[in-house]
Amino acid sequence: MAYDLLIRDGTVIDGAGKPAYRADVGIRAGKIAAIGTATERGTQEIDAAGLIVSPGFIDPHTHYDGQICWDPTVSASSWHGVTTVMMGNCGVGLAPCRPADREIATWDLVNVEGIPFDVLKRGVTWDWESFPQFMDAAAARGSAINLGFLAPLTPFRHYVMGEASMDRAATSEETASIRTLLKEAIAAGAFGFTTSTAPQHIGYKGRPLACRQADRAELKAYAGVLKELGKGTIELIANRRVDMIAPDECELLDLLLAESGRRITWLVLRKFIHQPESYKELLRAAAGQIERGAIPQLATMPLVTEMGLAQPSISFAPYPSWKGAFNASPEELRRLYGSREFREAFRQDLRGPGLFHGLWDLVTVNVVKNPAMQDLWGKTVAQIALARGKDGLDTFFDLVLEDNLEMIYTVIRTEVPTELLGDARVLIGESDGGAHVDQFCTAGYSSDMIGTWVRDKQMLSLERAVQRMTSEAADFFGIRDRGRLTPGAAADVVVFDFDEIGCHPAEAVADLPGGGRRMIVKPRGIEHVVVNGRAIYEGDRYTGATPGNVLRS
Repeated sequence: MAYDLLIRDGTVIDGAGKPAYRADVGIRAGKIAAIGTATERGTQEIDAAGLIVSPGFIDPHTHYDGQICWDPTVSASSWHGVTTVMMGNCGVGLAPCRPADREIATWDLVNVEGIPFDVLKRGVTWDWESFPQFMDAAAARGSAINLGFLAPLTPFRHYVMGEASMDRAATSEETASIRTLLKEAIAAGAFGFTTSTAPQHIGYKGRPLACRQADRAELKAYAGVLKELGKGTIELIANRRVDMIAPDECELLDLLLAESGRRITWLVLRKFIHQPESYKELLRAAAGQIERGAIPQLATMPLVTEMGLAQPSISFAPYPSWKGAFNASPEELRRLYGSREFREAFRQDLRGPGLFHGLWDLVTVNVVKNPAMQDLWGKTVAQIALARGKDGLDTFFDLVLEDNLEMIYTVIRTEVPTELLGDARVLIGESDGGAHVDQFCTAGYSSDMIGTWVRDKQMLSLERAVQRMTSEAADFFGIRDRGRLTPGAAADVVVFDFDEIGCHPAEAVADLPGGGRRMIVKPRGIEHVVVNGRAIYEGDRYTGATPGNVLRS
């Protein structure tokens, strides 16, 4: 009997960490049928001589909740060999949602995840109300890759409490109703729930994201759903400051571990330029919780963001001085940015910890529309400030006003703590695929991990890198039939050229609904991507296939 697809003569990296070996991979009925020396032909065949054959990568932290309505490829993740994504992170999402509340849910995504309002208004199909209906709608719509869903707490609280969800904790009766909805979602296949305590996470009209108002009694009740059902995980933003995790936040991790009986994953673990030792303090402070199963996620690409002020960045949300900037009109923003009182208040805010470093030699003019200012392109704010005889903060806002709010800066934000790349205490992820689309794109972390940290820097072996992005993620979420190349497993496969794999430089394109702009990173060296036994990419050509499944926990 012929194979549906035969991948011939590749170097197999199995995803379990075993040494590489040469073999053929036979696929039949969406499953891996055999690995070895093929004696049968394939209806379709891929010549993988000289190439690596690995399991498809699994991204544990994305925000494609809206994008799956208009983009079956789930780009840019799928371009880089990612065959499964987890959505609904950080406590924010689009279900459950009544028709009357769609604008509130949309603004939550705008403010937390940096997705333009007009893009979401044009692109989101709203063919659901409940969370199970949201998953069913995705399955009916079709996708090139597999979709995993986490239930974000904010829309569940809003569904039960209305706008009060942004102001207070739930009553016992409201908690019981929210718990019932969460149980329904997880029983239907959601992989757990997500929440946030981060001050930068603001929602509708700049008010706190609703999940931030949940008290310990609520969270205890919701975590109990996982113990009752015996499945699922919890994802949360656990540290309110980038440089520390407070004792009460460690206590929250303990509570969630105990009440759920499950492992959880938390953010943020990055090496910030302005606080380069903070990630070490986070690991030290939460060592006990990590040992008990509260696993932080590690971003493996340096974070270099584009930042415009026509729609303020989430980086400014923790600062009290910026409260009036979110969802403000262009005229209101011009008045605010020109205000001496605002600038002085922000100057004071920058003296404390935060997400924006205020290091003006790391902030560069990247897009400028005013013809009279074209000579500023590529210069840092520090350079321009020196030439003008002003300080960096005033120059930062002066330039934006002179360019009618259209100026876009490039900001160098983080480095990668390379000693953690192979560390089992952390989960590789935090790509934020689908979010902050006008600022950055780190959805190519899988290509970059192999091209940069394995091949170029030799920081870890290819076998270990693939294991970190495949079976470890699958095991964390309990996805039993993916993440490994073994007979009987789902045939999610990526074939790549080890000598070429990597990322092209980030670029801006206008391919969102209504011509909305986003940053993308295209891959190098990804030759074939196969999902459930069907090819979705041959080189950079999308085949048009939508073999992806909505995965159920």
